[in-house]
Amino acid sequence: MTTTLDRVRTNALRALIPPPRLNLANWIESEMRLPEGVSATPGRVRLWPFQRGIADAISDPGIERVTLMKSVRVGLSTLISATVASYVANEPSPILVLLPTEDDARDFVVSDLEPIFEATPACAGLLSDDSEEGGRNTLMSRRFAGGSLKVVAAKSPRNLRRHNVRILLMDEIDAMESTAEGNPLTLAVNRTLSFGNRKIICGSTPTDDLTSNVARLYAQSDQRVFEVPCPSCGTFAEILWRHIEWERGRPETAAFRCPHCEDLIEERHKPAMIAAGTWRATQPEVQGHVGFKLNALVSTLANASWGKLAAEFLAAKGQPDQLQTFVNTILAETWRETADDLDETNLAARAEPFGLEAIPTEVLFLTVGVDVQDDRFELTYLGHTREDTVLILGSSVIWGRPTDDSSWAELDDALKATWPHPNGGTLRVDATFIDSGDGGVTDQVYAFAKPRLSRRVFAIKGVGGFARPIIERSQAKNITLILVGVDSAKAQLMSRLKHGTGIRFSASLDARFYEELTSERRVVRYSRGRPVRRFERIPGRRAEALDSTTYGIAARQMISTNPDQREAELGTAGIVRPVVRRAPPRPGSLPAYRI
Repeated sequence: MTTTLDRVRTNALRALIPPPRLNLANWIESEMRLPEGVSATPGRVRLWPFQRGIADAISDPGIERVTLMKSVRVGLSTLISATVASYVANEPSPILVLLPTEDDARDFVVSDLEPIFEATPACAGLLSDDSEEGGRNTLMSRRFAGGSLKVVAAKSPRNLRRHNVRILLMDEIDAMESTAEGNPLTLAVNRTLSFGNRKIICGSTPTDDLTSNVARLYAQSDQRVFEVPCPSCGTFAEILWRHIEWERGRPETAAFRCPHCEDLIEERHKPAMIAAGTWRATQPEVQGHVGFKLNALVSTLANASWGKLAAEFLAAKGQPDQLQTFVNTILAETWRETADDLDETNLAARAEPFGLEAIPTEVLFLTVGVDVQDDRFELTYLGHTREDTVLILGSSVIWGRPTDDSSWAELDDALKATWPHPNGGTLRVDATFIDSGDGGVTDQVYAFAKPRLSRRVFAIKGVGGFARPIIERSQAKNITLILVGVDSAKAQLMSRLKHGTGIRFSASLDARFYEELTSERRVVRYSRGRPVRRFERIPGRRAEALDSTTYGIAARQMISTNPDQREAELGTAGIVRPVVRRAPPRPGSLPAYRI
């Protein structure tokens, strides 16, 4: 019987025999094929110069760690899949791929890995399912000659205990959070300790400056940047956002201002510049840990032209939450938040003369967030514009215990109310989120929401974690329950409140509402040695307005009506918009949160 000590000895002996040096970039270009549906350019793979540099580092036996601080639109996800394929085909080893969630892990195998293996002749059949022969394989756990492949979710770190691996790949590590069992990144790295020739590859788009996993690892590496030559002076420089300029009101004219000769370089020169580019280590004294930082400004894809990125920036800069997405996913930079210094008096001073009885023309949709208390329901009514600006139209309280049928009847009447729209039509509540988190009334909330799903009345439960999506469908059987990522939702709400954009207030709101809206602060605390963001309540304050507003903003994502269609409906005087009878969303079909 093989013991743990035997396995450690075997792995140690393997480490003494270095594998043959394989040029990963050459193998990818000569052997790999991308199928239809996986890539916009199916067929033989052609690497960009910046991808070749990363591939060279991955296949270099003298480099133990590779960290990728990356943007979108630069093809690094395909490079991760290609790395797995290369090790399976050429250097069989125990391999572990760590992704944030079970859905991510399943999608990686089904949508990326399996199609690539099927389309690549050198890999065809290597991950075939032999469950009938020995029952050893599952969708995310495969064995092959000389090695194995495990694809594991960071949310289930207990799955890491059973595996010792030589090759560890971790993607989107900034979406991974510590659990009661510890930091999944640390747990995964510990599974490689018995291999002297281990390889640890991790990548992610960065997130928050104080808590970003990939930014912390990149800072420990040799910190490489991709530099390109200027067509005018020949000097190499990294293309950064501050070097991109365009004529006022004409983002399509965006061009690169060389930081050395200050010539303005047009987009048409970019392909040649990228082809001649090279990686430079800014911390060359660091050995064994290579770090790459890459933004979308170097991408030659049509949807990553400087003009298109400039237009995206102009659309995002007025909304702090959208701007953060641009900074993280396009520029590959961390987002640095200023202190949460919200003041209820300053917010109240921004109130405007509108409300439920005087709804502004630009409001097209109406949602309600309901916070359930022991003796009342707290309701916040929110209007939503075409641009997703939120107008807090009013708040109300329904007094009565949630265990009494009369209280729910009064809530039902409130949610059936209609209001005249200035264009002549009528607005009614499009979607409602009711908090079921209080265990004492959970069943009552479910019972109320279930027969009203056609009116988009949903029972919801708040779940913590800044990496969670704003909304997702619960996997619980026999109930329709929406999980709201309250930390993510509150972070975006706080950003709007601080910057004064994307949110407006009715003059009908009282001082209590503003005090409750500003009742929490985002802080950073240390847990198991790592900085962790969380919201903390200011002592002595209640938070019903904050919670119900957060639910109402999240409820907007349950409305699929096109703004043009709604605008036309509201422009028809005297016609009350009928309630559209739709089946509730299927599991996995919830729309993505618009930021």
